[in-house]
Amino acid sequence: MKTHPAQQFAVGPSIMKGTPLKEIMNGQLVKLIGVSLADVTPDFDTPTFQKRAKRNLNKLELKERALNIAHAMAEQLPEDFDELAPLLIKSLGPRLQATEQNGLAPFFYFPHSQLIAEYGADHLESGLKVCYELTQRFTAEFCIRPFLIAHRDKSLKQLKRWTKDANPHVRRLVSEGTRPRLPWAMRLRDFQDDPGYTLPLLESLKDDSELYVRRSVANHLADIAKDHPEVAYEVCHKWLSEIDDMQKPEEIKNRRWVLRHAVRLPAKKEVPEALAIRKAAADRKT
Repeated sequence: MKTHPAQQFAVGPSIMKGTPLKEIMNGQLVKLIGVSLADVTPDFDTPTFQKRAKRNLNKLELKERALNIAHAMAEQLPEDFDELAPLLIKSLGPRLQATEQNGLAPFFYFPHSQLIAEYGADHLESGLKVCYELTQRFTAEFCIRPFLIAHRDKSLKQLKRWTKDANPHVRRLVSEGTRPRLPWAMRLRDFQDDPGYTLPLLESLKDDSELYVRRSVANHLADIAKDHPEVAYEVCHKWLSEIDDMQKPEEIKNRRWVLRHAVRLPAKKEVPEALAIRKAAADRKT
């Protein structure tokens, strides 16, 4: 069986000490992305792509390197994103089989994420389809945000459906991609102003079977607590009150963890309400 170029991306489990993360956006990555796109794109000009993608690469930081490669990708793909998206999906390698300890190899797809964010926002249906596929190989938490801004209500409707998806990477995207204060990402001002947009999603995911997803739910609620502490604490108290009616010890344990994690930052600052929630979650018996 032919090995996909993404599987040939030779990076370690973590960045080497003293080596900036941006160094993984290098000539080797450009070459491999070119191979993956040439396999699915008629008349793909590999030499021109490589030359354009590596232009001034050494002078750029991580995100700018990925965007530079993304621009080179776009120049070799159809101008219409609705035609581009199926080719991009076809070029992707195998899905991740684990939710933890995937190392740096998934960064192969960072330029893909930048491409979607830069060129796809006006194409909701095809854009969400490619986000759905990408998040199962890297993450789409950054590239889905332009869709949430340009098509808020329709995007949220699709994300609500994704809360029931069988793949944990997709379910995590629902929570992580809508975080109002996601690090390294553009702010989602509507969600920052009104937590009511995303709280129904968190309700659907708060007891998810995967820690990977539950951690994202807790971090999302922690984001809300920075702007609307009273709303976040009210949600915590509601989730606490539900524990008394829960029957499965493992689910009770998981719910308690989510609550403690959600208020850990204000608790470190000794905010009384946060301390009370952490104590109440810890005191609940399984």
